[in-house]
Amino acid sequence: MRFDQTGKVSLEGIYTQPDPRAYFNTLRELDYCIPQLAKPYFQQIIGQYRQSRQVAVPTVVDVGCSYGVNAALLRCDVTMDDLYDRYADTGCTRQELLERDRELVRSHGSPARFVGLDVSRPALGYASAAGFLDDAVRADLEAREPTARQRALFADADIVISTGCVGYVTGRTLGRVVGSRRDRRPWMAHFVLRMFPFEPIADRLAALGYQTMRVDRTFRQRRFASDREQQQVLETMSAAGVDPEGLETDGWLHAQLYVSRPVGTPDPLTFDIDESMTQKAAR
Repeated sequence: MRFDQTGKVSLEGIYTQPDPRAYFNTLRELDYCIPQLAKPYFQQIIGQYRQSRQVAVPTVVDVGCSYGVNAALLRCDVTMDDLYDRYADTGCTRQELLERDRELVRSHGSPARFVGLDVSRPALGYASAAGFLDDAVRADLEAREPTARQRALFADADIVISTGCVGYVTGRTLGRVVGSRRDRRPWMAHFVLRMFPFEPIADRLAALGYQTMRVDRTFRQRRFASDREQQQVLETMSAAGVDPEGLETDGWLHAQLYVSRPVGTPDPLTFDIDESMTQKAAR
């Protein structure tokens, strides 16, 4: 088992397969649930943006989208358990999986247009071919500026979301996404592991005209893969001055939700979430 510099287990291999089966089969063992917990928050942000800005079909950019999981949950009205069951079949071919997923997409309308940003060509290729994503950007925006085509795609963004990539991507990536359009800044919603400080990113966004709020609760992301991973993450958190007691000490990585909107946005952002359902999804 390999670990990255933060102490977390390295799961790089599951993001580079030709289809999502390794991704879902591996993460199911760890009770990975953050996209499910994020779903109702994203749904309400999309709905409030649609009403506030009078945009019938907002464009959502998912940073670190992998196989288009957030898009699949939002546009196909499925759950993470549905997806875990869907990709548990190891006997079918990639093409058969794709055909099945295309039919799923065709059978549902979409609340938004989804653009995925990731560094994995196989993951983006599958998500696009399946129809979960309407467009895709393969880029490492930590290392380089977006191309003209990529800027054009980001310029259409109404909402920018993520469920786990912040910490590996920084304000540099987010700034390059939202900086592609200067006349109208998109709303942003990021679920960020508590081990990664968001304040430097919030400061960077503030310089671009954003105000950031943190939702007053935490969200389970997944179980620790091993006692060693838990200990290493606890050490990272201690070094960062974050108290893990009652959260990460209980065996789960926890995230917080940060919502950033342009200063002066007139409508207050409120969430009406059935917490009993989100807690059920996390068990």
